[in-house]
Amino acid sequence: HVLPDFHGNRSPVADPKSKGVICGLTLDTSEKYLALLYLATIQGIAYGTRHIVEHCNAHGHKIDTLLACGGLAKNSLYIQEHADIIGCPIILPRENESVLLGASVLGAVAAKKFSGIHDAMKSMNAAGKVVHPSSDPRVKKYHDAKYKIFRSLYEQQLSHRSTMAQALQ
Repeated sequence: HVLPDFHGNRSPVADPKSKGVICGLTLDTSEKYLALLYLATIQGIAYGTRHIVEHCNAHGHKIDTLLACGGLAKNSLYIQEHADIIGCPIILPRENESVLLGASVLGAVAAKKFSGIHDAMKSMNAAGKVVHPSSDPRVKKYHDAKYKIFRSLYEQQLSHRSTMAQALQ
């Protein structure tokens, strides 16, 4: 299990003192173990995104679809894990070099080819592939269990911090 707060948590708890946690390390250095650690890291990032989406939705937003762009949008495992963990479809841009597309949108507006950024975006961009969450209930059950552990890693960290703060008084 991975809590990827190695540089603190910016959202949704906004705790700069939060630390990253890797739970379940062994001395195994096999490729299989490294692959499992890689998967756990991807999942930890996705559980963090789920936490943000849940927080936003609990505070009046209605997020039910995500748009992915940039380099990680090209990683099918990363995208599918996010869809499965967050439980919503993820739209990939038709143009896989979205940063370059953004620059060209700004250039087209600066060259007066469009009246504004919104018009240029509507004309120059479109949705590509949509990645849906798995419909297998076992996948949801698995991720719900891991998400519960993910959330507990931060709660345990707060408890440990409090214990040590009291010991140092």
